[in-house]
Amino acid sequence: MPPAHHAALPERELPTGPVSPVTPQLGGQRRGARLRPRGSPKRAMLEGNRVSRISVRGFAVASATAVTAVGSVVGVASGSTAQPSNDAEATASDSTLLADIPAGQQAQVQTASLTQQADAQAIAADASAKKDAEEAARKQAADNAVAKQKAAEAKAEKEAQARKEAAAEAASRSATRDASSFSVQSSYTVAQIQAMARQMVPSGQFQCFSNIVNHESSWNYKAVNASSGAYGLFQALPGSKMSSVGSDWQTNPATQIKWGLNYMDSRYGSPCDAWSFWQANHWY
Repeated sequence: MPPAHHAALPERELPTGPVSPVTPQLGGQRRGARLRPRGSPKRAMLEGNRVSRISVRGFAVASATAVTAVGSVVGVASGSTAQPSNDAEATASDSTLLADIPAGQQAQVQTASLTQQADAQAIAADASAKKDAEEAARKQAADNAVAKQKAAEAKAEKEAQARKEAAAEAASRSATRDASSFSVQSSYTVAQIQAMARQMVPSGQFQCFSNIVNHESSWNYKAVNASSGAYGLFQALPGSKMSSVGSDWQTNPATQIKWGLNYMDSRYGSPCDAWSFWQANHWY
């Protein structure tokens, strides 16, 4: 085919002078705009704003786990591992953003948070100490109650023993014979007089009674002290005071025994108490 004929284009005048370099366009960027490097101040400020949006919640988490973090370092050094916990973050989930607090007050907020934690620990320690004190007081009260109960039981046992002995003494006295129950004789041997005394003196008191009579008259119902005139088994002074229990006080050992027993009981409480006094003073 013959070559096609094209319409002639008008000539275009080229600009004279130096030509400006062409700047490549990226993503629809406006002509003439300059690219900012990634480390530019404005980009750093934007990143800083995002970082500064750390909440008080985050600070609370960091504060609450500060000691745990130190412990974790020690744990790693010793070969142990700790599982992460979200409890502190969950607790502070509704906290105010730290960025919402003026910069000049953020340090105060942080200090107040640490102070609050210290106060909480102090309150817990006080509660533990109070609980320990209450437990010690309860234990002491229980020990005191046991001691009182034992003392009361010991006292009751002692009183019961005293009543038992008193009852035995009364029974022994009731079983003794009265002086008037013995037949009157012209004379009496030591054995006869001692037999009378055994029937008139309570059995638990007889040995003490016998000790006094041995020292005073050696069981001689007619013994007379040449210097004082004391008379009879008990060396009554004067002897006539024995007439309070019988007019035959000079010749009847049973009358003298009755008087001597009454004297020991009324003055000392019993023949054994009279014997204790005699041992200390050699008279009664």
